[in-house]
Amino acid sequence: MAYETINLTQKKLDSLPRPEKGKRAYYRDKKINGLLVSVTSGGILSFQVYRKLNGKPIRVTLGRYPDMKIEQARNKAIKQLGEIAIGNNPNQHKKAQRARGRTLKQVYDDYLKARKALKPGTIKDYNAIIEKSFKDWKDTPLSEITRDKVASKHRKLGKTSQARANNAMRVLRALFNFAAGEYEDEHGRTLYPDNPVNRLSHTKAWYDVQRRQRTIKAHELKDWYDAVNNLKSKQYNEHAETARDYLLLLLLTGLRREEAARIEWDHIDFTGKTLSIPDTKNNEPLTLPLSDYLLDLLQTRLENKQGKYAFASSQSKSGHIVNAYKQIEKVRKESGVEFSAHDLRRTFITIAESLDIPAYALKRLINHKMKHDVTAGYIIM
Repeated sequence: MAYETINLTQKKLDSLPRPEKGKRAYYRDKKINGLLVSVTSGGILSFQVYRKLNGKPIRVTLGRYPDMKIEQARNKAIKQLGEIAIGNNPNQHKKAQRARGRTLKQVYDDYLKARKALKPGTIKDYNAIIEKSFKDWKDTPLSEITRDKVASKHRKLGKTSQARANNAMRVLRALFNFAAGEYEDEHGRTLYPDNPVNRLSHTKAWYDVQRRQRTIKAHELKDWYDAVNNLKSKQYNEHAETARDYLLLLLLTGLRREEAARIEWDHIDFTGKTLSIPDTKNNEPLTLPLSDYLLDLLQTRLENKQGKYAFASSQSKSGHIVNAYKQIEKVRKESGVEFSAHDLRRTFITIAESLDIPAYALKRLINHKMKHDVTAGYIIM
């Protein structure tokens, strides 16, 4: 590209004409071959170095005039041109330097931008881990988080909750794995070849946290069911009746609580007697058959339709029920049955298994992935 060559002086720079709107003009320095001045239509002047490296053009911005003086620009240009002459790309060096200084919070922000498919609930859980478990590390460069620091942090978190300590380290491990593929040095090599969280595996330091086993026992179901139905007040109470129907649907479908809460009327086929969940935790759409009991329950709710959600709530920003903690506590007290919303999914699975429902059918009902099971790929449910 041909540029007008001029002798860079203060007088000359101050009198350079502005190009047309949206365009730039470039002027080559008469003294230093490769030093340019860029002029925008808004009158912003910047010193740049322009050179080819391995046949590819490189443009390096040095600074703005008049903050950077002409002699400063020339001295800096000589250094940058020297780096290019020996095969180094100053732009890649700057990028690598920025990457080396990325803090845990900055890496986490980059991770969220890259992982667009993460569910809101997952992001909420990750946010809580960053803000609570790693609050003192948020401004720490990722490169300074060592294996010893990871082991020490894991032990400290484990004193409060072993399960949360493990979860926090799983999130940290994911961030390091992301960083290994995202950030490179000047030569294209990863800046994070080692994941310090692997120390926990090498030393077998992960806490042995048993999966929760709580379900509603068969002899408890009647008391639980009666207490749930008692949530219905003599006068119509939107939240109480919504919570009642929501809890019954969770037990009778085994759906995850977030998936059930977001059911829209468009997802229900009253003629075909099916319920569809297009946006699931594992990103695989799910269609379930509806029993007559659930069909009647949903048709009754349709008569009091409050917007697009089957379990609408005027008390939440989302427009649908988010949790039913108060109503669950009422059921606990009245029935004497300790349970959570997820215990209802576990109860559904336990009862279904006891009824000898085939394993593949049960997996499909609860929407567990079967992608590593070759046989499952041949079964059309």
